[in-house]
Amino acid sequence: MDSEQRQRAVALIQQTLPDLEWTLQAAKVKRLSRDFHWFSPLLNQQLEGKQADAVVRPRNEDELHRLVSACVQHQLPLMLRGGATGNYGQLVPLHGGILVDMTGFNQICELKDGVVRAQAGIRLVDIETVTRPTGWELRCMPSTYRLASLGGLYGGGFGGIGSINYGPLAAPGNVLSVKVMTMEAEPRILIVPAPQALLLHHAYGTNGIILEIELALAPAHRWIERLDVFDDLTDALDYANTFARSPGLIKRELALFGAPIPHFFTHLNGLYQAHQHAVISIIAQESEGLCADLLRKSRGQNAVRQTAEQARDTNTSLMEYCWNHTTLHALKVDSSLTYVQTAFDHTHYREHILHMHTLLGNEVMSHIEFLRDNEGNITASGLQLVRYSTEERLNEIMQIFRDNQVKINNPHVFQIEEGKQGNIRPDVVSVKQCLDPNGLLNPGKLRGWDLRNSLTLDDNPLLLADN
Repeated sequence: MDSEQRQRAVALIQQTLPDLEWTLQAAKVKRLSRDFHWFSPLLNQQLEGKQADAVVRPRNEDELHRLVSACVQHQLPLMLRGGATGNYGQLVPLHGGILVDMTGFNQICELKDGVVRAQAGIRLVDIETVTRPTGWELRCMPSTYRLASLGGLYGGGFGGIGSINYGPLAAPGNVLSVKVMTMEAEPRILIVPAPQALLLHHAYGTNGIILEIELALAPAHRWIERLDVFDDLTDALDYANTFARSPGLIKRELALFGAPIPHFFTHLNGLYQAHQHAVISIIAQESEGLCADLLRKSRGQNAVRQTAEQARDTNTSLMEYCWNHTTLHALKVDSSLTYVQTAFDHTHYREHILHMHTLLGNEVMSHIEFLRDNEGNITASGLQLVRYSTEERLNEIMQIFRDNQVKINNPHVFQIEEGKQGNIRPDVVSVKQCLDPNGLLNPGKLRGWDLRNSLTLDDNPLLLADN
């Protein structure tokens, strides 16, 4: 379908559904069709000029139902938008169509002891605003929690703050179920329990329209946010590693930043020296007393300390210097930088971190996040900053990591299988065939869909229950 045909289809749908909240102005549609893929110079070039033909913000399931049905009738692509905080062009339309702004779906549906069920468009910070007074908080959330939506985290995210305890979002027990709408002429609403629900996780909204997500929660704590600095990277790493591997130290976030990364945190400059390395930790108030001895043994000193309440009141949380917020702070100082995403083996991550730091020198700067993997092992992932020169050199750097037994989750590609997923998964493609048989959801992002005729697909990949 070419641009003129799409425009005619959009006009017909708008005439049929005038009561929906439409955005048609080209400049606004262009802005809403973007996320943070510009962190990557490669994606920034590849996705240049890609945008929707219109944006619609449904306010309830009935409006969404009618919109989906109309898009199927006209064979018009449909993409989902949450907080637009993704980094891989997850929401960017490759073939035009209608971009669905899901932020109208912003309610908590149910909150009970240790479990929350909420609509996909709700911001993560708004979930915690409701759950914390009852003694519960999210198990994991990205550093963009103030803007990111629950559906965006589920469809395009990984984990983040809290993953040091509970692993990534996909770790068993974190997600309990999802409510999904099919992309069909007569859309169905289905409840998909875990673990089948995870077949729609990190799929960029290509194989189902997530309406609600049911999550297990964590007990809330009174958190202390700390930034400690070190003159030697090994000392900083050993401090963080000891911290990570001490089960009695109650923590929510733990990240290492090799120099000069802390210097990019311009709001904190003056609190430490430019050559120093840093560790950001979020630790429970009752555990903080144990930090002093660990810090002394590692020859470190404290530079920033604040309570989580102080951080919330002033919007200065150190959580917003972690995960890919680090890259954002760095790009504000030096727009020539980019990054890579790495996953270390849980048995040798300390040695590999130090080896790669030595091997790549100042061209690649160490940003390491500590977490548990899906099996519960303490491990480390990297979002290392890179001094970008050419596409060829960037690919060489990623291959150097691979050659040294460090996995790359390539953040410079927009197809799911080329990034974190790493390979074509017939079970994920089977879900798309079941829930989106016309291939209209975010087309072009799931490479396996184009190869579906060569795959062995399951006719019933989900345990489905009509709502």
